[in-house]
Amino acid sequence: MVAGTEAAVLMVESEAELLSEDTMLGAVVFGHEQQQIVIQNINDLVKEAGKPRWDWQPEAVNEALNARVAALAEARLSDAYRITDKQERYAQVDVIKSETIAALVAEDETLDENELGEILHAIEKNVVRSRVLAGEPRIDGREKDMIRGLDVRTGVLPRTHGSALFTRGETQALVTATLGTARDAQVLDELMGERTDSFLFHYNFPPYSVGETGMVGSPKRREIGHGRLAKRGVLAVMPEMDKFPYTVRVVSEITESNGSSSMASVCGASLALMDAGVPIKAAVAGIAMGLVKEGDNFVVLSDILGDEDHLGDMDFKVAGSRDGISALQMDIKIEGITKEIMQVALNQAKGARLHILGVMEQAINAPRGDISQFAPRIHTHQDQPGQDQRRYR
Repeated sequence: MVAGTEAAVLMVESEAELLSEDTMLGAVVFGHEQQQIVIQNINDLVKEAGKPRWDWQPEAVNEALNARVAALAEARLSDAYRITDKQERYAQVDVIKSETIAALVAEDETLDENELGEILHAIEKNVVRSRVLAGEPRIDGREKDMIRGLDVRTGVLPRTHGSALFTRGETQALVTATLGTARDAQVLDELMGERTDSFLFHYNFPPYSVGETGMVGSPKRREIGHGRLAKRGVLAVMPEMDKFPYTVRVVSEITESNGSSSMASVCGASLALMDAGVPIKAAVAGIAMGLVKEGDNFVVLSDILGDEDHLGDMDFKVAGSRDGISALQMDIKIEGITKEIMQVALNQAKGARLHILGVMEQAINAPRGDISQFAPRIHTHQDQPGQDQRRYR
């Protein structure tokens, strides 16, 4: 699925059978070209039935206030965004913001604290983005294409059928794989009729993973969406039911998060499935890419932090094996990106993905030869050639 304007691509959502970067890019470009027919029809309809464009002008910027806020906070925020630890950085930024607002309100009680907060956020954004565009190290000291430190473990929960702990920087996923019989498949009552799904992927993002408190209840829109993306990343390598007649449920519990927990879930799922003895066709890994763009100047970032996500221009997630891409999701906050930017992002993501797969393969490089002793066992027996097979537990 590709969404875009006449000039550029805005959004991509896809599932693929391990396609190459060039093929995936070609598909996106082809989709954007076909959109031009619809866009032209929309423009024709606007000419016939559209209303005059609303002549709206934004409120004038208070340059004096902006300069005053910058004088008080910009240098301090610049120093704060050199703190590599997330919680320590957040605490320092909060102190700077609250002290700046308090000082300005003490000078002039008519000032709007919300407006001051927006100015401070703009300063934060400018500090981070200007460094990246200037080629300086990122918030945590990395270069644009560096991946955070990885820690990969399998078999961390001995009573589960398969488990893995995947840690990338300050993002961590504890992933389990559970095997069941065909009776455990999820029954889906869809528009076109009833069907069953033998591969379930559940993603849980508790508030404590980002240092917050809150209710833990049914999954919300974000958790469902991230789970679906991670599932698409793994689906291409899952075995067919006639070769592995089990229902498989993967659960990813995010224990800490600072960027791209969905892609950590893809990595953890691949490891847990191998640990469970599921004969997946290849190991898969995922990576989130970011973008900072000003005019014609742009920089693509590998393995983005949470701050680089919301202060940057793009969230570009790619999952796949050594052979190709299994899932791609792109959301951007600017007017669109070009083929050139997408090509750079895909190629840089491939390098990151191969690096992560190399580390994962040091922990486990093939599915285990047998399933867990705690998992149900399905045996297939054929009495005579040509007769139906019988399965029993």
